Amino acid sequence: MQEEIRFATFNVCNLAPAGAKLYDNLEPLSPAQYAAKAEWTARQIDLLDADVIGFQEIFSQAALRDVLSRTRHYREATVAGYDAMDPAGRMLPTVALVSRLPLAGAGVAWADFPTGMSVSADDNACRFARAPLHVQVILPGGQLTDVVVVHLKSRRPDYRHGDGNDAASYALANLRSLQRRGAEAVALRVLASELGHSGRPRIVLGDFNDIANAVTTSIVMGAGAPCEAGMEMRARLYDANAIQLRQDALRHVGYTNIHDSAYMTIDHILVSEHFHPASPRAIGVLQEVTYLNDHLLLGLPHASDHGQVLARIKLLGNID
Repeated sequence: MQEEIRFATFNVCNLAPAGAKLYDNLEPLSPAQYAAKAEWTARQIDLLDADVIGFQEIFSQAALRDVLSRTRHYREATVAGYDAMDPAGRMLPTVALVSRLPLAGAGVAWADFPTGMSVSADDNACRFARAPLHVQVILPGGQLTDVVVVHLKSRRPDYRHGDGNDAASYALANLRSLQRRGAEAVALRVLASELGHSGRPRIVLGDFNDIANAVTTSIVMGAGAPCEAGMEMRARLYDANAIQLRQDALRHVGYTNIHDSAYMTIDHILVSEHFHPASPRAIGVLQEVTYLNDHLLLGLPHASDHGQVLARIKLLGNID
């Protein structure tokens, strides 16, 4: 039986066909630019060599499949995902999952928040800006595992019509983005908790647009949440980077994004206790988390503006 499984998350940065208009301030890719981006992305995917990869900023499932056709190791992989468009017919960013492990069925996009959850009078207050994707992956040995790919609201200031250019307007626009991201974090926490009632392993991975210690990320993990005695580990999720066995502060360069010269890790892999070395119910342990981020310093025009995160998990014996 396969002894190690590898999970990764990869924000590809606006993967769309050549000529597709995505944003008013962004020119479409030329055929040559698209080819360069597709080839680079394919090489990164092969370099990750993960069994399961969650993707963000996929504007076209067809473009993702084209990228996979350029890889060496993922041409036969299974793809779960969906396309989305705005009312004007313009492509919207989505998430996707690619797996070399078998899936129990097609993925399900969680477009709406849990029933009854609302945070404001905004028309979109009860929906995710980019619907998380829930996929059930079958691990070696047959264990069914819930994997959720996410891309929470960005830090980009949410300006409204009529806002000025002063400091107060900028601060309020940032607050709106934070409120939106916070609402999505709460909704994701509720949905992930509901999955936990099954007792199956859970992995939530993707672009959280916040660091691991941020309030929004902590909400998703359920850190510090009240629970029944003896249920502390079962109720929450854990940052794979924090619980990995191979901790080495001297070589730790775990950032996935550079903004205004600040190095941040905003892409994460969260796991349930089933992969925590301290859990008596563990079926595997987090051996190591690595970051592929050298390209961020090179400024390659066809590369992603995010680093990739790879988690290596050693399975513990046979899984019933």
